[in-house]
Amino acid sequence: MKYLVLLLFLTSVSIQSQQILPQRQRAEVIDNVLKERFNTLLPRLMDETGFDMWILISREYNEDPVLKTMLPATWLNARRRTIVVFYRDKANNTIEKLAVARYNFGENIISAWDKEKEPDQWKRLIEIIEERKPMSIGLNYSEHFNICDGIVKTDYETFLSYLPKSYIKKVKSAEKLAIAWIETRTDTEMVIYNQLVDITHKIIAEAFSEEVVTPGVTTTTDVEWWMRDKVTSLGLKTWFHPTVDVQRTAEELGNHLYAFSNRPENMVILPGDLLHCDFGITYLRLNTDCQELAYVLKPNETEPPKFLQDALKDGNRVQDIFTNNFETGKTGNKILSESLGQAKSEGLRPAIYTHPLGSYGHSSGTTIGMWDAQGGVPVNGDYPLHENTVYAIELNTTVNIPEWKRDIRIMLEEAGFWGEDGFRYVNGRQTSLLTIPKVKGHLGN
Repeated sequence: MKYLVLLLFLTSVSIQSQQILPQRQRAEVIDNVLKERFNTLLPRLMDETGFDMWILISREYNEDPVLKTMLPATWLNARRRTIVVFYRDKANNTIEKLAVARYNFGENIISAWDKEKEPDQWKRLIEIIEERKPMSIGLNYSEHFNICDGIVKTDYETFLSYLPKSYIKKVKSAEKLAIAWIETRTDTEMVIYNQLVDITHKIIAEAFSEEVVTPGVTTTTDVEWWMRDKVTSLGLKTWFHPTVDVQRTAEELGNHLYAFSNRPENMVILPGDLLHCDFGITYLRLNTDCQELAYVLKPNETEPPKFLQDALKDGNRVQDIFTNNFETGKTGNKILSESLGQAKSEGLRPAIYTHPLGSYGHSSGTTIGMWDAQGGVPVNGDYPLHENTVYAIELNTTVNIPEWKRDIRIMLEEAGFWGEDGFRYVNGRQTSLLTIPKVKGHLGN
């Protein structure tokens, strides 16, 4: 499978040094990744979380977010009422993948309902349960993890009304299983992820270049919409609208430190500005989330001012402190507390608000701070760190700039992977400022 993905990238249409697959080849990759996840990953996750049956129930245009990640590549939505049943027989090391639907759920999940023999879809579901006699039945409901709360009230109540009383006590929230499915990445997916983040970096580099930005003319909003148009032209999607903002001297901007909800729009970009973007794309059912910085050179400047280069180093130091505190089984709140404490002891002024990244942009897994919850996040922050998971390493540090008579924020975000060999960035991180115009030696990553 890994070689198939690489081959498809090599035969696709190139964008800069990267490859974007046409839709037909994307579908082949998606379905093969799903096959690997169903047959290799899912049995292990069901064993680890203690479920031998997992039932997902959705209706067209109202999909369970977990089920949506399982849709065949040619299915853009569920059809009618779609019911999927996974049954794990650990003793025989088998997993059944059944669709209580009129047709196969793609090539990976076969139809197990003949409507002519049993017109009632719910009764057929109960037959499947009684034939297999599961010990623990998982349904996707959860108070705190939104992606894992996919079963709607009517389907939940109808299911329980059909279910024999002897099985009702076996029905449990599949929260841990659903989180595990959403957050865990395979080796094949990580090959794809590297390509995905590289595409993201290259779009940002082009957006923060003289090809897009004409100082004194181009606005931050112009760059935001250029990024949207660029993604669309590549046949990709963004999962949120990009943002671009400016930091400059107190005399020019006012002694103002941007919060997260008050970035001015349509600011004209000028020489001497420190630009910041927040940008992410969706491709092959994975998502990126990236924040990088660029400096607009003044006439006769050949590199960014040393005080801004040093400020970026402070941001990189916070990143290093933070990711060095990652440890399997440690909660997000523990990682947050240790990282903030260490960074502050070094004289830094950090804020950390890192989230799981993968099947969704703001995905399921441990939450490590929020911008307005630096003391920890109840429940979601108490969830432990697991291996083979990806995070948007999102944070900032506040730096005083005497030359600008103000504080600035160095805001950074990069995709990072946690596995058995420790932490690594999926496709590098920014260690030098991008420049407009581009200067050799300041490539940004």
